[in-house]
Amino acid sequence: MRHIIEITDFEAPELDIYARLTEVQLLNRHEPEKGIFIAESPKVIERALDAGCIPISFLTEHRHIEGEAKELIQRCGDVPVYTAEFHVLTKLTGFQLTRGTLCAMYRPKLPSVEEVCAGAYRIAVLENIMNPTNIGAIFRSAAALNMDAVLLTSDCSNPLYRRAIRVSMGTVFQIPWTFLEHKAEQQYKGIQLLQKFGFQTAAMALNDQSISIDNPKLREAEKLAVVLGSEGEGLTQETIAQCDYTVKIPMSHGVDSLNVAAASAVAFWQLGQRKSGCDCYGNFS
Repeated sequence: MRHIIEITDFEAPELDIYARLTEVQLLNRHEPEKGIFIAESPKVIERALDAGCIPISFLTEHRHIEGEAKELIQRCGDVPVYTAEFHVLTKLTGFQLTRGTLCAMYRPKLPSVEEVCAGAYRIAVLENIMNPTNIGAIFRSAAALNMDAVLLTSDCSNPLYRRAIRVSMGTVFQIPWTFLEHKAEQQYKGIQLLQKFGFQTAAMALNDQSISIDNPKLREAEKLAVVLGSEGEGLTQETIAQCDYTVKIPMSHGVDSLNVAAASAVAFWQLGQRKSGCDCYGNFS
């Protein structure tokens, strides 16, 4: 049975998760099992629910209760649905709801690195990528272009930040991922751990040893990890030195590099194709 609640008090504590808590407070780094994230838009909320995420409450415009959010609300039983007109929600949240519906959910428990890598042949490794928009775009490309999983260093922006989730179109709930620095893996460095699992590693970087992204050796690798670095500095020299290959995307017109999100799409399309080939085509939007 639906539990619809008209917003009359902006200071109601139940609305703190939408109006007053920061992303860091929501994710609760010290006690991740108590963490919360905000899913935005019906498509993203649907993908989160499909992945088994547990809803806490909805925040939605009046018109979406019988519109785009109707099926989602019905699916969640008696979860509270806080509602008001668009201008009221904008005043409450401090931003305009692009698709009119938010859903607060409990943060799922992250798998171990070993669990994420099990059965994977192509994975993306993200080092110190701090922009949530780039994280979201990389996840969307990874899910669409043949990556089986994503690993992140602890300095990366969290994929469950609201903006990262929205930019990813909810693909953060469709592709396995975790952080490299889980306590159980602290005795290993990330690249060494992947090599222990049988992955060859390809650092996306420009130097004198770089090979072209279309080098046949890369496609022939049974298991390959594509390693991408931060927006400004790129990969650390230590990471590059540990990788089996250093790989470049050939450029024209004197351009020396691409934004990391754009580079990831090129890299995933080319390196996601194994020797056996892949006839995978998706829709563009």
